[in-house]
Amino acid sequence: MVSVSLGRQAGRMSNSPSRRGFLKLSATATVAAASLGIAGTASAAEPPRLTPLRIPTASGTFDAVAAGPRRGRKVLLLHGFPEFGIEWDHQLRALAAAGYRAVAPDQRGYSPGVRPTGIENYRLDHAVRDVRAMADALGWHGFDLVGHDWGAAVAWIAAAKYARRVRSLTAVSVPHPAAFAEALRSDPAQQEASKYMEFFRQPTPIPEDSILASGPPKLPGVAPEKSAEYFRRLSRPGALTAALNWYRANDFTGYEQRVAVPTLFIASTNDSMVAPSGVAATRNWVTGPYRLENLAGVGHNVPEEAAETTTALLLTHLDSVCS
Repeated sequence: MVSVSLGRQAGRMSNSPSRRGFLKLSATATVAAASLGIAGTASAAEPPRLTPLRIPTASGTFDAVAAGPRRGRKVLLLHGFPEFGIEWDHQLRALAAAGYRAVAPDQRGYSPGVRPTGIENYRLDHAVRDVRAMADALGWHGFDLVGHDWGAAVAWIAAAKYARRVRSLTAVSVPHPAAFAEALRSDPAQQEASKYMEFFRQPTPIPEDSILASGPPKLPGVAPEKSAEYFRRLSRPGALTAALNWYRANDFTGYEQRVAVPTLFIASTNDSMVAPSGVAATRNWVTGPYRLENLAGVGHNVPEEAAETTTALLLTHLDSVCS
């Protein structure tokens, strides 16, 4: 749910001037995969490696990156906007080194093979069913689920709905959808923080043209070549419209099911997109073991801005849950 700097056209979004100039980085996008160590392009000094993976489902084929032994304990990691599965590169490598089998897909709309037309196809219900479909295709009966931003919204719902298959949940940045919906209804701070969504929800191609003209943001803690890779992928025909359709299709209501699996919620004190009220209220939507870690001085882009801390918390949480 990261807001993208659009100059004066989007109100609150213009308060991120450091996120401009990103357009120039697109020229470096061709080296991004090598820098990320995907598909055998990194130096031998950077183990473990990330491997491209395709996951066929009834909705289409998802692109993904994977790491770790195939027989290791399974972890599925879901990205947010404007990221892709490679958002989790630091966590993927650490999980692999610890013996886990970790997979981070490009979610619907981000994967070219799962990019349906029609805003209704980007309701969270579809993305939640994608989680089950991908797990089925991978042959995973039980797995740990991790999500950031939109991926966290999906993960909260999936963990509640598929409690017999989801061993544990780690949600990053975004509260439980019911807590977030209540904050949007009643908390002026959250209403102000979410004003950027109003622009993203405008009809195609209004936000698309502005975003592509300004260039995607320079995300805190993200290497320039990696940010350029995000931009390159979102610049492909239909990709940005599909990503924005997540905003157009969802208002976070209708997801009042509580989560019973062991849950870690990683929030942050400098998150300009999420007000404290939704973070605090999330504990009311978890009936199982629950831990909140609120990282001081960190913004919204937690998995990359605070990669080492996120990874350490994730590994500790997984280790605390019986396999």
